[in-house]
Amino acid sequence: MKQSKSNLQFPKHFLWGAATAAHQVEGNTHNQWTVWELEHTKSLATQASYQYGDLENWNDIKQQAKDPHNYVSASAVDHYTMHEQDFDLLKKMHMNAFRFSIEWSRVEPKEGVWDAKEIEYYKRYIEKLKRRNIEPVVTLFHFTLPVWFAELGGFERRQNVRYFTRFAEKIIRELGVNVRYIVTLNEPEVYVAASYLAGHWPPNKTSKWLTWRVTNNLAYAHNQAAKKIHAINRRYKVSIAKNTSYIYAGDDAWLSRLTANVLQYLRDDYFLRKVIKQCDWLGVNYYFSDRVYGYRVHNPDKKVSDLGWDMSPENLQFALERLHEKYDLPIIITENGLADGQDAERQWWITQTLLAMHKAVQNGVKLEGYLHWSLLDNFEWDKGFWPQFGLVSVDRKTQQRTLRPSALWFGKIIKHLREQ
Repeated sequence: MKQSKSNLQFPKHFLWGAATAAHQVEGNTHNQWTVWELEHTKSLATQASYQYGDLENWNDIKQQAKDPHNYVSASAVDHYTMHEQDFDLLKKMHMNAFRFSIEWSRVEPKEGVWDAKEIEYYKRYIEKLKRRNIEPVVTLFHFTLPVWFAELGGFERRQNVRYFTRFAEKIIRELGVNVRYIVTLNEPEVYVAASYLAGHWPPNKTSKWLTWRVTNNLAYAHNQAAKKIHAINRRYKVSIAKNTSYIYAGDDAWLSRLTANVLQYLRDDYFLRKVIKQCDWLGVNYYFSDRVYGYRVHNPDKKVSDLGWDMSPENLQFALERLHEKYDLPIIITENGLADGQDAERQWWITQTLLAMHKAVQNGVKLEGYLHWSLLDNFEWDKGFWPQFGLVSVDRKTQQRTLRPSALWFGKIIKHLREQ
């Protein structure tokens, strides 16, 4: 690191950890996504050359990307049964926090029917984290819905929100005092844009009206769930995990500046203004920034990830400072990482991210944690298994876990920072 790691300063009880989502790692789920996967495997494989053929790493991924089996989550990486081994890997990296999601379709497979065995599973899951002195960060909605809820119209209908708030209240009462940090919704606008604007995700609808309605219903869902959770106990710290990007003008032209401001409002502030009063802290997912010329985004693309995303980790500083200035809440980075199957850029990415975080803290940002995406290589939704975000690589034939070199390096950095 250009700046000595000994000069990096973070709060004393800072959370250092990683993140996952149930459907992406657990395996053998049954929800609206698993139903959709089986219906779209062939079409996703057929479209792969068109979707990803211009990526720099196409020759490395094309065999997997063109395989229909790539798009079926199936047993995923079997975190459901191997989670204790995965928790031990967190400890090996000296981490003290872990974000995961409760799979709603497991605990309420049919409307109003609670599966006591699955609820007990998640209670024991959290107890195992606590025994390792790892702070659980619980997510309630990470893109998947029970089939019965989806068939009722999901979040398209305001009256359906009561089912989600019922689930939130039920699961938090069951988990009790072993949890403190709760994320109601993960990346609500990503879910809405992919499902209802672009129509790439289930239920594959393209409707501006539904895009607006589902966005507002999700904001309402957060607010109602947060009220229910706070009514149980004010010790619970509730937020959303907000996907954010730092959007900036590439020149001084008025149109570039106006476009950047409008895009920033639409991507961040429209939703945040609806939910911020029911947030005790702010979860931030950061993967990229966007440079605007005129009315279009033209990124530098000096370095790109395996997904072709522009990599500008240093701009995390400005994203954090903007959110701090506007909302003045404690912030936890709930996701941050890159698809990097060769592990060629992850150490550089984390280095630049740590420097950006340090500068933001020095400038007054109340930053309380960093959770890397992801702990494990996992199922990346409509892209399947080929994008590899994991600090830990997983051989899906054997489910063998291996800490990547960047993970071993990051673990040493975390150890040093926690000992300061």
